[in-house]
Amino acid sequence: MPATYRMDAYRAPVPATVPGARTIGTATAHDLWLHHAASFVDVLPRAPHPAGLPAGTIWHRAPHRDIPGSLWLPDTGYGALPPPMQAYFASGLTRESGGDRGRKLVIYCRADCWMSWNAAKRAAAMGYRAIDWYPLGVDGWRRAGLPLAIARPAPRPVVTEAASGSPAPAHTAAAR
Repeated sequence: MPATYRMDAYRAPVPATVPGARTIGTATAHDLWLHHAASFVDVLPRAPHPAGLPAGTIWHRAPHRDIPGSLWLPDTGYGALPPPMQAYFASGLTRESGGDRGRKLVIYCRADCWMSWNAAKRAAAMGYRAIDWYPLGVDGWRRAGLPLAIARPAPRPVVTEAASGSPAPAHTAAAR
């Protein structure tokens, strides 16, 4: 388990726990969802615009499916977030929790994805006290035959190298 955040190789087996969060399985996540007992936050990155498309090519992203009613905060699970993305993550959590840092949040991504681990740890560092980490994420939900909905990302900043002070990953500078 890294001392801070996972900075690369995000699609890999994850630890069993996240400091400051409770690990939950599909049955618990489903129960929380059914009873509206938590806010669900998906941190799966948004697919970038493919490099090398000829000029004028029309390209559409594939629909992103997540747990119905989730707030999708794409690109907030990376190990290092530029200040605009950190603010985007913070404002999204504030909006979902109504400003109550004791409100239950379920943070997820996909199975074997460090993005949700990083985001859950980051939320705990921000003072959220009722974080449930769902490491099976949308993959576990789908395998259980539970409903999925087409998601739209929460409006977010476009982060460039100039805004972050360091080279921006291609996914953050891509056209939205």
